[in-house]
Amino acid sequence: MKANPTLSLTKEEMKTYGYKVIDAIVDHFETQNQKSPVYNASREEMDKLFLEQAPEKGEDGTKVLDKVLNEVLDKTDILSHPKNYSFVPGPSNYVSVLADTLATGFNVFSGGWVNAPAAAELEIVTINWLLNLFKLPTKKGGGIFTSGGSMANLTALVTARRQKCGDDFSKAVIYLSDQTHSSNIKAIRTIGFKKEQVRIIPTDLEFRVSINKLKNAIAKDRLAGLKPFCIIGTAGATNTGTVDPLNEIAKICKEEKLWFHIDAAYGGAVILAKNGSKLLNGIQKADSITVDPHKWFFQPYEMGCLLVRNHKWLSKTFTEKPEYLRDIEGNTSEINFYDHGIQLTRRFRALKLYMSIKTFGLESFRKAIDYSLSIAEKTEDSLRKSKYWEIVSPATLGIINFRFNPIEYNFSEKKLDELNQKISEEIINTKEAMLVTTVLQKQVVLRMCLINPRTSFADIKQTINACEKIGKELIKEK
Repeated sequence: MKANPTLSLTKEEMKTYGYKVIDAIVDHFETQNQKSPVYNASREEMDKLFLEQAPEKGEDGTKVLDKVLNEVLDKTDILSHPKNYSFVPGPSNYVSVLADTLATGFNVFSGGWVNAPAAAELEIVTINWLLNLFKLPTKKGGGIFTSGGSMANLTALVTARRQKCGDDFSKAVIYLSDQTHSSNIKAIRTIGFKKEQVRIIPTDLEFRVSINKLKNAIAKDRLAGLKPFCIIGTAGATNTGTVDPLNEIAKICKEEKLWFHIDAAYGGAVILAKNGSKLLNGIQKADSITVDPHKWFFQPYEMGCLLVRNHKWLSKTFTEKPEYLRDIEGNTSEINFYDHGIQLTRRFRALKLYMSIKTFGLESFRKAIDYSLSIAEKTEDSLRKSKYWEIVSPATLGIINFRFNPIEYNFSEKKLDELNQKISEEIINTKEAMLVTTVLQKQVVLRMCLINPRTSFADIKQTINACEKIGKELIKEK
């Protein structure tokens, strides 16, 4: 094709191209349930399909789009599929997808107030909605939308370090449990803490942090002349959905003058459930909370969020005054979000959460979350009635862990681990469902995360029946 130095299309070309993209997205939403949630391929296969030098000459845009639709987007796992039960599925919603399209299409810079006051205002508004939900103060409180929970946790820990340690954190110690999400460990390492400054506290039989062992560790560190500064609590462990005893941790933090960060990236949205305040009791006492709207708030990737009890903690931690920004500072009420986090250049993430909540209302989100909690409990009840399955961790915040363990056999732990690992591999190979294992109490177990409001109990039963059939066939082979 002829060179196009303005990188532009005609009005009609843009419309044609755009309609085709929208049609493809609508078709995806309408037909994904009939497709396989799993796609596996080797690096060799992908290289053979895509590896090439960057072309000097362009080609017809429609052909490029067709290639992407047929050979890229069809060759990925469908994380919004009703039979994708693993990791943390991404159910998403169409309104937010189109909101993201608008934000990208208008190329909104959501870093400074002067560039996009409406975008900054919508971020303030939606952050306030979340502060209200978690009963954090809206006048003093604040927050920021990030790429995901990992960046939110990193932002929280940098803030905690600054507020509690200043510039010298050589003797600082941070506490978390063996079920705390790995992103926190990555964040701790990223900001310069050494391995010996981190205390990983064992959890109890319900996978909640042991309060006694936590207290002992803090006391021991104080006696050694170290400076405890932060405890990370978990509200919805990725493995099990369990919630740490947040009230008890908050009491320790108050007595010891420690920063209390809660990683609620997975479970935070449960605050909308009927018993949300009870399930997350104590979360309102945190200094900072990580929430992931691209999980159980049904937003498309990427969207994490950090909430803090005092917005000045963020600005005092991250504000820099380079010369090239001196003309756009504005007054103190006009928030420049690049002063509240790590990113200077930021996309307009708030728009999708704003538009979806305005369109569907919180009532719809509440009912979707209540549905997920109830269907997980129904799955647990069904499994307990079977002679083939054993519950290892009961339904908690939409997550259930179980394993194939027929009562008429007396398999060794090693044999059970092998059986359940093989069941996971076989069900994925059929491409009927995405169901992987995790390890709890040194046992290999199957883990279902049921946060997709479009997953039916029939979907779950079909998957469990298929797994049961695989398990029986494996036994016969032996």
